[in-house]
Amino acid sequence: MGDVYRGHDTRLHRDVAIKVLPPAYALDPERLARFRREAQILAALNHPHIGAIHGLEETDGGLALVLELVEGPTLADRIAQGPMPLDEALPIARQIAQALEAAHQHGIIHRDLKPANIKLRDDGFVKVLDFGLAKLQESAQGRTVRSALPDSMLPTITTPAMTGVGMISGSIETERRGWSTRPRGPTAWPGSLPTAGGSRSTCAIAKATSGSGTSRAKH
Repeated sequence: MGDVYRGHDTRLHRDVAIKVLPPAYALDPERLARFRREAQILAALNHPHIGAIHGLEETDGGLALVLELVEGPTLADRIAQGPMPLDEALPIARQIAQALEAAHQHGIIHRDLKPANIKLRDDGFVKVLDFGLAKLQESAQGRTVRSALPDSMLPTITTPAMTGVGMISGSIETERRGWSTRPRGPTAWPGSLPTAGGSRSTCAIAKATSGSGTSRAKH
């Protein structure tokens, strides 16, 4: 949710990413609340594989997130180039899992994990981006962020593979189980897409390593 632009911080002399709401949503209270929640969630996370937030700016009634600018293609871009060898795919999957684990430890569910939201830097470093649909588990201990919207107002994930592992309800346990590389991960390496019980990660890796599959893995 939101449009992202490249910008430059003239005070700190660094390039940044600036995320703003489209004009059609700029005055929508629900969208604004969700936008603020994204900023709060990112501020609660500090992990090398999660894109950082530098600030939340408000001007002329509009909101803007000032984010870490991550150079490089997305995982979706890489998948479009063809099959990925295991020695390339495994480090990517491991870094994504580490980012999710860090979020889970804060009671945060990403809920929109897809290749387009994962950046691959030229040095092999992976960054998970876009927590706009993220949800905080109310049962999380020591949480610093509370969900700004009730569940009835939050979007759901409807990808068939995600539905199979319980992602519509968005619980930490089901997301963690869906991203486990034991036993689901290895079933993706031969090159066939997993069944409906597979996770979005295994769908993406299956497509990456086989060069085939359906558009479901690219949402």
